[in-house]
Amino acid sequence: MQEASPNSRKVHISAEITRVGFETFLNKFERFNRVVSGGFEWIGVAGLLTIAAITCIDIVGSKVFLRPVPGSVDINGFSQIIAIAFAIAFTEIIGRHVRVEFFVSRLPRHAQGIINSFTSLLTLALFILIVWRSYELGQTLQSAGHTSLSARIPLYPFAYAISFASIPVCLIFLVEFLRSVAQVIKR
Repeated sequence: MQEASPNSRKVHISAEITRVGFETFLNKFERFNRVVSGGFEWIGVAGLLTIAAITCIDIVGSKVFLRPVPGSVDINGFSQIIAIAFAIAFTEIIGRHVRVEFFVSRLPRHAQGIINSFTSLLTLALFILIVWRSYELGQTLQSAGHTSLSARIPLYPFAYAISFASIPVCLIFLVEFLRSVAQVIKR
């Protein structure tokens, strides 16, 4: 049995320190993203509460006082945008999005890592496109001065909100991609 040379031990120790440092970085990054996404979730909750409040006020106003809330459909639609966009990141963190894993879970760990790397990279690319195109849409809507039809609410803040709320989702899938690649390399 051969004993490892001092140089090979140094390389092994250096690689271990690098791996541990990388894991520590990913864990800290993940904690930061969880805090940001948790804050965004509360913005989404505010959107849901707005939907509930406007709907109740609109029903009572139209049935009791014969005065519905002007623009309630627009307000509810924009509140839905806020509720959905700002809840996506935290929903992904807590694992509430639909995933089809019955096939992948039966594969060897290395193959799972490859497939997870690929799907994480595709999802990251999709959300980068959403951030970019929503921002560009916001600029276009802002320069054109587009508003909703009944309430005359400007549309551009909601396009910017979708773009801004998608940034933590990109970060989540970046971490997921890096962890999957590390799983493939560690093999």
